[in-house]
Amino acid sequence: MYDQIYLPNIKLPSAEKIETISIPLPTADVPYFTPMVVPPSDLRDHEEKPVETVEETPEPPTLKIPFIEQPIPRPSTEVVVVAATTAITAVAATTLTQPLIEWIRKKIQKFLQDKITKWRKNPKNKKDFSKESKKE
Repeated sequence: MYDQIYLPNIKLPSAEKIETISIPLPTADVPYFTPMVVPPSDLRDHEEKPVETVEETPEPPTLKIPFIEQPIPRPSTEVVVVAATTAITAVAATTLTQPLIEWIRKKIQKFLQDKITKWRKNPKNKKDFSKESKKE
């Protein structure tokens, strides 16, 4: 049904192996001498001039914010620790005391609502109140 297809092929010669030279890494003997401290021959105490110590205060670290021209001083570690502790304490106290305050508020609200309802149901109080308001 199908005729056989003849494909041409090319015969390539075998590749020759090229040998490379190996070059060793250079080495050198570097002399090393142990350092020796020799004091100067005219060593003496200078008592004429007192030694002046100059204390250089390092510039405080600053934060550079792109849209603000003036650099902002970065707080010290102690300040950050105190601020973080205060914030955590405030959040914890608010979270823990909120249910207690809510319970007290509901009790007071219910007490006052009961008093107002009781006062409204009493007809004598209504008459007394309406008379007082007319006098004023």
